[in-house]
Amino acid sequence: MPDRTTEQHPASTRRSAPVRTCIGCRKRELAVDLLRIVAQDRDAGDGSRIVVIVPDPRRRLPGRGAWLHPLSSCLSTAERRRAFGRALRVSGHLDISALEHYLENRHEHS
Repeated sequence: MPDRTTEQHPASTRRSAPVRTCIGCRKRELAVDLLRIVAQDRDAGDGSRIVVIVPDPRRRLPGRGAWLHPLSSCLSTAERRRAFGRALRVSGHLDISALEHYLENRHEHS
């Protein structure tokens, strides 16, 4: 029987990168290939509060995050499936205009 202390386990010696699931297409990808999004409460100006979905490209904003491919097709699929509210655990009308604006500008500069 081989000695367990001398066996090499290549999978355990290298560190694996985190894998996340896109809320649009539901495909699993490396986290570096996905865009993190978060929900933020904002004042609507008339005393009411709205929930704004904002991109978090630096992955530093506080709160529960969700992951999305930075593609308009995944954005529209997530919107159609109403995945933002479930993934971020928020309810009500969600404003995704900041996220749409970010994805539009991202494609202009690439």
